[in-house]
Amino acid sequence: MFTKKPEREAGDTLQRITDRPGSESPSPLTERTPSYVRSAAPTKMVPSIIGEDLVITGNVDSKGEVQVDGEIKGDVHCGSLLLGDKSTITGSVTAEDVVVRGKVIGAVRGLRVTLQAQSHVEGDIYHQSLAIEQGAYFEGKSRRRDDPLSTKADKPTASSTPAAPRAAE
Repeated sequence: MFTKKPEREAGDTLQRITDRPGSESPSPLTERTPSYVRSAAPTKMVPSIIGEDLVITGNVDSKGEVQVDGEIKGDVHCGSLLLGDKSTITGSVTAEDVVVRGKVIGAVRGLRVTLQAQSHVEGDIYHQSLAIEQGAYFEGKSRRRDDPLSTKADKPTASSTPAAPRAAE
């Protein structure tokens, strides 16, 4: 009643399965790109989260989005920064997008900076676009810059500082 068919080589079976007309979903036998290999298509990155119970002493550098709910004692450089209600940063902040709900003591540099109602900022803000909600605390100078992420415009040059008067000899 049941007859045993002759066995085929594994390569023949793989070829036959992948050549099926109309099979759009990949077969479990076909080779797939591993999940850890990034594709060429841009994808939304998951933010790096610094939790409420975490205190970082030192600088934080990231190319992506950083969400801070804890405390950082140092400078923060990233692509996008979101400071939670209970967050504290003592140091400078540099990011394209900065949204502050917590506390920053230091300079803030960003293309787009938003100080939400519960925020507390003590330091200068260098920006292209600045939004301050009613109830936000801000003590410092607001400086609009074409390139707020660069620190070159802030340092006085030798030609712009007046020379010290010489003592009579």
